[in-house]
Amino acid sequence: MAISVGVTITDRVVAGLIEDHKVIGELLRYPALTTGAGEHTFDEMGVLIEMPADSLCEMVCDHVAQLAGEHKNLNAVGVAMPGIIRNGIIEDSPNLPQLKGAHVADAVQAGIEARGITGPVTILNDADAVAAGLAATRGHLDRHVRVWTIGNGIGFGRYPYTEGPWEGGHTVVTLDPKENYCGCGGKGHLEGIMGHRAMRLRFLDLEPDEIFAHARKGDRRCQEFVELWHQALAAATASQIHLEGPGRFYFTGRDIQRLDLKRVKEHLWDMVKMSPLQSYTLEVLPEDPSLSVVGAAAVALLGTRC
Repeated sequence: MAISVGVTITDRVVAGLIEDHKVIGELLRYPALTTGAGEHTFDEMGVLIEMPADSLCEMVCDHVAQLAGEHKNLNAVGVAMPGIIRNGIIEDSPNLPQLKGAHVADAVQAGIEARGITGPVTILNDADAVAAGLAATRGHLDRHVRVWTIGNGIGFGRYPYTEGPWEGGHTVVTLDPKENYCGCGGKGHLEGIMGHRAMRLRFLDLEPDEIFAHARKGDRRCQEFVELWHQALAAATASQIHLEGPGRFYFTGRDIQRLDLKRVKEHLWDMVKMSPLQSYTLEVLPEDPSLSVVGAAAVALLGTRC
């Protein structure tokens, strides 16, 4: 069986040793999970934003070496990161801006070799890794998989990989010039409405979880925003349906508990009216960090360079 390592970097680092599209042993995490609820606060996860690109690459190499153990000749190493990625270079990454321009594939390749590990390194988008993980763990590597990931940023993952930026989180969903909360600086973006950071900027007096809690209690300002939040996701999904056709869409991520799938379906019904495009299905999945880890390794094994 092929032995590979998958690593994903979003607002934390998660890595695992993979065999036959399954995680062997425990996942490595940084920051380590807190005790009790097993969840990080946003401020704890923001530690990666402060870390230089070189340090992040060194951490990845350390994780790979620790996981590889006696497996010095790995079949592949897949590293999933946020942003636009081409030829192993991070061309832009608004949520981890220090990565912009980083030659991550070369740095990780050199770093693992310096630690006595061999194996080709592939760098890919983190949301694409989730889509690939869904395909690999469900035996759907021959199918088209699309997934929205909801967290600090909003990712749109697609499998199989097709050339292009595929920055679905920056889909324009409104022409309101006041909608300028996206981390990339663009106006009207999906992430500028749904993203954790964007909600903090919009509601300076409330945390994102408090916004949704207040909406449930009848706060009109919060209710109106929660409706906008769901409309925006429906609009971006409708755009993907009109561009690529219907099919199954998955929704997952750190903040997936905020999603009311019934609301999204109601808005989609108003947005997608051509009958050949109405055969879409929507499925919510709880966050599972192992999906992107398995997906990163799967893409690396397939030899797809992003």
